Amino acid sequence: MRIGVDLGGSKIEGIALDDAGRILAKQRTETPAGDYRATVNAVANMVYRLEQETGRPGSVGIGTPGSPSPINGLIRNANSTCLNGQPLQQDLEQVLSRPIRLANDADCFALSESTDGAGRDYTSVFGVILGTGVGAGVVIRGGLIPSINRIAGEWGHNPLPWPKPVEMPGERCYCGQRGCIETFLSGPGLSHDYRCTTGRSITAQALSDRLAQQEPAAIQVMARYEDRLARSLATVINILDPDAIVLGGGLSNLSHLYQRVPEIWTQYIFSDGVCTSLLPPMHGDSSGVRGAAWLWGIDEYAY
Repeated sequence: MRIGVDLGGSKIEGIALDDAGRILAKQRTETPAGDYRATVNAVANMVYRLEQETGRPGSVGIGTPGSPSPINGLIRNANSTCLNGQPLQQDLEQVLSRPIRLANDADCFALSESTDGAGRDYTSVFGVILGTGVGAGVVIRGGLIPSINRIAGEWGHNPLPWPKPVEMPGERCYCGQRGCIETFLSGPGLSHDYRCTTGRSITAQALSDRLAQQEPAAIQVMARYEDRLARSLATVINILDPDAIVLGGGLSNLSHLYQRVPEIWTQYIFSDGVCTSLLPPMHGDSSGVRGAAWLWGIDEYAY
């Protein structure tokens, strides 16, 4: 049995899978926001409850914001800031009295969708998170690619490609730079563009509703978003050339992206034709926790 835990900023979700990927048990609890030691205990208790419910022990994989530093093993780059600077993997292994595998939550999403999700029939998959933040994971032949700095897929913290004058220098990103892809393509970035256009805030779902109503401002904002996403993914295709790109996160529910973005990205991609598939996720919000469980399903763990 494989246990996966998705450690999020507001919730901790756990799942137990059998070897065929069937769900044996699921658990969910609130994250003790800002309390590192309570978070470690909450994850451990989640594992114990899943084992108690199924009546058997399991391997444990954890998906987390940020990633462990290859220098000292401490978590860095997590938007759940209480994790930063902490030896999360070592502390969990001590509490659980067993080895665990730990990876960035976007890596877990990509691994899930390539293992038994939308990308299962493809050799190489770039799994994108478009949510509160923007990140990605890279899976080739069923495994996360080896990553010496453990930042493979940190696509959101590169500058927006081919920026237009009105897009420069861009908003300040929490990473300290300006004009990062994340500041344009995240949920808050999309809401910011709508607010700058109309003076009103909006959620992704509300924007989708206003698009259906043919609201001019929503159409303008979405056209800019589609072009920015197409530019950003074009650079991924130019460098990595994956067979498939799978979108995840709340903004992946904007269904028209899957038609419009491939129509746009051809003008930015250095090829006479583009065969890359752009796909919605099969497992939706459960991809991250499933991918954490599958960290023990790959033959060679990249980290």
